[in-house]
Amino acid sequence: MAQEKKYIGTGRRKSSTAQVVLRPGKGNITINGVDVRTYFPYETNVMDLKQPLTVTNTEETFDIDAKVNGGGFTGATGAIRLGIARALLEYDKENEGNEGSFRSILKKAGF
Repeated sequence: MAQEKKYIGTGRRKSSTAQVVLRPGKGNITINGVDVRTYFPYETNVMDLKQPLTVTNTEETFDIDAKVNGGGFTGATGAIRLGIARALLEYDKENEGNEGSFRSILKKAGF
């Protein structure tokens, strides 16, 4: 059986810690086993954590599974966002030095 590709990133913000796993997919996001729109009561939280995907134009390229512990909604959102950015860097590791790499795109956007 072929092993499924996955990219892992860890993010921390305030008192929240998130372990994020990116897998090739259609853009589904689950947090602690729950759909993102059910987990976060505010649409701004969802938009916030999707920012690295939006900037790199990969919103519908990956399915995301995040496990987050501690803190409130703002800290959890920031931790997941950082975890997504780090997992994207892991995915794009071969292009790290190039001008159009995810690293340069995310750095310009302030991640």
